[in-house]
Amino acid sequence: MIIQNVAIGALVDPEGRVLLTRRSERNSVMANFWEFPGGKILPQELPEEALVRELREELSIETWDSCLAPVTFVSHSYTDFHVILFLFICRRWDGVIFPKEGQKFSWVKKNELKDYEMPEANSYLVAILRDWI
Repeated sequence: MIIQNVAIGALVDPEGRVLLTRRSERNSVMANFWEFPGGKILPQELPEEALVRELREELSIETWDSCLAPVTFVSHSYTDFHVILFLFICRRWDGVIFPKEGQKFSWVKKNELKDYEMPEANSYLVAILRDWI
């Protein structure tokens, strides 16, 4: 079974809202599901480094390892692969969020996160995240 290590970030704005991005229809795997931004950790890359890189590549923003607070992780098996998600909270970044891959995004109040359809592994993090924000 393929194991994917993924670093994801809960970007929290000054009003306490969390940024969710929507997977594009071009992405046939879980298309149109909402998720926390981030991506696969490359070989020899730390989770923090992966998240900083992914936020720059996907959302055009810059942040730093020191701005990432590790919260928890989740380990989940899908039919074709297993994913380990490393969740960080980020409250500080530079730049304006501009999705380079054309994905939609939404700032969501913590009590409304449960109302967004997410991949199963992401959905496990919602209750934990609500307590941390």
